[in-house]
Order: sequence, then C-alpha cells, then structure tokens
Amino acid sequence: MTSALKSVLIISCMALFGGALLAGCDSKPKASSISKPSVQKYEQAKTLQGLVTNDAGPVKTGIIKALSEQGQELARMALTNGPHYSLEIPAGTALPIVLAYCPAADAPDDQCMISAVVHAGASKFDINPLSTRIAKQAKALGGYTHKNLVSAAENTGTVPASNKTTAGFRGDPTTQYGGWH
Repeated sequence: MTSALKSVLIISCMALFGGALLAGCDSKPKASSISKPSVQKYEQAKTLQGLVTNDAGPVKTGIIKALSEQGQELARMALTNGPHYSLEIPAGTALPIVLAYCPAADAPDDQCMISAVVHAGASKFDINPLSTRIAKQAKALGGYTHKNLVSAAENTGTVPASNKTTAGFRGDPTTQYGGWH
C-alpha cells in the first residue's frame, strides 16, 4: 500500500470517526414528555350507592361518608334498618374519593371499612372487608389509581396462584370473553 493511499484511508477514517463523535455529541437526550393523567371530576352531581357488609353479613346501622383523598367530608348519611346506602356527590368533585362506613360517628378508624372511587362513570360501590383491604393496599402502592387498585385486587384475591388466568377466571380460558383476544 502506498503512503498516499494510507493517508487517504486514515483521513477518511478520521472524518468518519469525527463525524460520528460530533453526531453523538450533538444529540442530547430528549426530555420525555411525561404527562400527568388528567384529573377526573364529576361534571354533574352523582349518586353513589351500594351495599355494606362485614364478616357477619349485611350491616344495618352506621354512618357512610364520602371523603376527598385529603379527608375532607363531601357527603354523609346514616344507615338505618338496612345495608343499602345512597350518597349524592356534588358536581365538580375531583376523584379519587373514599367511601367510608363506620359503625358509629365516633368510631376509631380501625373499625371503619372503605372503598375507593377512581372512575367517574361508575356509581355502584359495595363497602366490605375485601374492598377495605384492596383500598388500603392500593394506597400503600402509591395512591388510589386504577393501576394500583387492579394490582391490589389481584394480590388480595383468594384464588390459588395456579388458577389466576385473567384475574381469577375459573374454567376454559379459550371460552372466556368468547375466545382468545
């Protein structure tokens, strides 16, 4: 190889290498555009309803409260002679909210049961020991979000691990939802 050819190859390689370095130096990591999920609100007043049960069965007396995530009381009603409740939530209320059942107005928190509300479209929320475990675990996972509630529900269920196809479906998975999707 002649010295002229060696010089051309060296210069070409240096140009390629230098161009690659410049391209690498010029490309800055782009800031990811992480958008916060939009806050859901009730555009109109919304009636939430459900059934309150404990380990002994339907609860007949007590207090039901709707609370903001910060603990501000939004609505309240007394259960009398039955486990069914119905609460009117004011328009403009931001989600998530917590529905709390307490056996008495002055009952300590450990005697109360809760259910978390994260979707404006839903209106039926039962309050029971299972909803309480799910809501508390979701809060521990980082807050009342759809993702945390689903994760908490999957981890709180009593379905054996070997039978957890699609969150506990029991049966032929090829027939679930009309077949595979």
